[in-house]
Amino acid sequence: MDIKICGLKTADALTAALDAGASHVGFIFFPKSPRNIASAQAGRLRQAARGRAKAVAVTVDADDAALDGIVAAVAPDMLQLHGKETPDRVAAVKARYGLPVIKAFSVSTPADFEKVAAYAGVADRLLFDAKPPAGSELPGGNGIAFDWRLLRQLDQGIDYMLSGGLNATNVGEAIRLANPPGIDVSSGVERSPGVKDTALIGEFFRAVHAAQDKSGA
Repeated sequence: MDIKICGLKTADALTAALDAGASHVGFIFFPKSPRNIASAQAGRLRQAARGRAKAVAVTVDADDAALDGIVAAVAPDMLQLHGKETPDRVAAVKARYGLPVIKAFSVSTPADFEKVAAYAGVADRLLFDAKPPAGSELPGGNGIAFDWRLLRQLDQGIDYMLSGGLNATNVGEAIRLANPPGIDVSSGVERSPGVKDTALIGEFFRAVHAAQDKSGA
């Protein structure tokens, strides 16, 4: 199971994620987010992660100029599009940068999965996050979970990550109910918005491993 720690901003948090065994580390480029990071800082952190985990640049409806700057400064392994990007936009981004793309979806009901089919064969991986609460300016990182049983309706073979409200207390239940190919956590390993807690990162990984041991995975 892939494990992505997202919204990293400091060397200490990155080291904790890498040492715990993160497969992916995410850097968020969205000014409204408390996890927003400057491209230059993300580039330095990305170098520390090279060869140990895949670096993911997370953007929200970014235009080509913004993406050009991020890709040049960070040289990410993957791009994550967490806005309202259409299948055509996903395809254009892939063609422009030659990088795999994760497309995020906000879900709360079965109907929210209807749009997924249009991205099949376009996005390299999908990410399912909880729909933001009314009034939130953040498409993700709100610490809210959705009904993980909804994921059982997905076609077999869809490669995705589960996100939204995960933490050391509930990730075992998420794994039991959905058995996702990958999981993504951000606010669930923070002591305050945007401030990662190295102890919570360790607790999260221990909870994941305990759930895997219990399931025999």
